[in-house]
Amino acid sequence: MEKKTLEGLTEEQVSFQLILHSGNARSKLLQSLKQFREGQEEEAFDLMKEAEEDLRNAHEIHFQLVQQEASGETTQFSLLLMHAEDHLMSTITIKELVGELLPIFQSLKQ
Repeated sequence: MEKKTLEGLTEEQVSFQLILHSGNARSKLLQSLKQFREGQEEEAFDLMKEAEEDLRNAHEIHFQLVQQEASGETTQFSLLLMHAEDHLMSTITIKELVGELLPIFQSLKQ
């Protein structure tokens, strides 16, 4: 996995990277539910794996922001960054829910 770094990015670009990766993950997670509903279980679980990779990228960016803050480098608060963080956290919640639902749905089909 290629490590995402914040070096050289503006605060707005960092926020947009968080939104991009968490948004991609969110779309794949919701699509995985649709695929499962349509009987395409393997594709659904493949989308879950892809979403996890997107979330790893977003989490790496988030973790670097936390590390910077912990080392004394302040991050400019903005509505855009708050939106990006909210996007990430809600996608993580969706991932956890979909991760619990798909196995339940799978067992009900059997």
